[in-house]
Amino acid sequence: MTGPLTTSPCAGVAAGTAFLSGSGPVVDFGPGAVARIPGHLAAQGARRVLVVTDAGLRAAGVVDAVTAPVAAAGVAVEVFDAVRGNPSVEVVEQGAEHARALGLDAVLALGGGSSLDAAKGIALLAPSPGARADGSGATPAAGLPVVAVPTTAGTGAETNGFGVLEDAPEHSGTRQKVYCGDASVVPRVAVLDPELTYGLPAGATAATGVDALVHGLESLASRGRDPMSEAFAAEAVRRAWTWLPVAVADGSDPRARAEMLVAAHLAGQALTRSGLGLVHGLAHALSLHTGAIHGLALAAVLPEVVGWSLDADPAGWGRAAEAAGLPSAAALPDALGGALEAVGTRVSVADLHAGPELYAELAATALADPVSRNAPRHPTSADELVTLVSRC
Repeated sequence: MTGPLTTSPCAGVAAGTAFLSGSGPVVDFGPGAVARIPGHLAAQGARRVLVVTDAGLRAAGVVDAVTAPVAAAGVAVEVFDAVRGNPSVEVVEQGAEHARALGLDAVLALGGGSSLDAAKGIALLAPSPGARADGSGATPAAGLPVVAVPTTAGTGAETNGFGVLEDAPEHSGTRQKVYCGDASVVPRVAVLDPELTYGLPAGATAATGVDALVHGLESLASRGRDPMSEAFAAEAVRRAWTWLPVAVADGSDPRARAEMLVAAHLAGQALTRSGLGLVHGLAHALSLHTGAIHGLALAAVLPEVVGWSLDADPAGWGRAAEAAGLPSAAALPDALGGALEAVGTRVSVADLHAGPELYAELAATALADPVSRNAPRHPTSADELVTLVSRC
């Protein structure tokens, strides 16, 4: 069978389309799942573990709460908490050198997407002194085993073996996003404990939740989608559309926190198979050039980019609309604007300090980003993309 499964505008990719789907992490989900981390590390033969996290989580006591049972189980713990938002190539290389010097044999990634992305890069580079996070240098050997513990419901970074890093001009000659990773650092276990997300403020809950939602939406319209990615993405959108407003309104709602953590993980599983699109390409560019929070950068361009690309993939966007409970793909742009407004993330590129003088740079950076290649519609020129940005 090579034709569409149905004539509905919400038709997915034909089941006859060839695809290859690899394995992902073992998932340990549930309140209190962090108590089982020592067992997961033991299964990997870990005796000396590097915890990759950020200073905020350490100051809040989250790091101690997670690592105390690990240390009690006889595992030596070293904490590297230098990760910041939009993690850099330099920080990853510093962390890898630290792990190498101490002879550590596993990585425990704890935090939001930035910490998880950095941890995967550190795990990859640690056994290979000549390798670089920007892809230069020696080809890295297999990385250290990773156990990932997300503390936000957003990136789904625990599902795959790559990280998005920032390469600063002084390091590479140009400011750009680089992708660092390998199949060997796909987390062996993803520990999804919704209790770790209870203390996340409303603004951060909204921004990270928007990321999860966009992962699902773009995966459904990606040129790289397959039947498995569609299934993961549709369920992620369904859950995030329903539960993100609840989690933002009441951060202690246990079901909302659990549903959003599952939504983010499902969306991560989807994007790992399908790739994303131009919403992420432009958001990466905004973060690079303005320092904008990733979720807000996505929100700034989401309704306009979706509206601009609807006709290029009515089936993909129709499936996204169906998952959100909307009558048609045509309803998506306005509904997305309303959803962003409801969780306090309805912003423009101007709100993120990107004026007309930056539009050409944003367009050039987005066009050069590999993530944009999976978009259902590609700009015919940089000028066309500049015009689109000016409407965001």
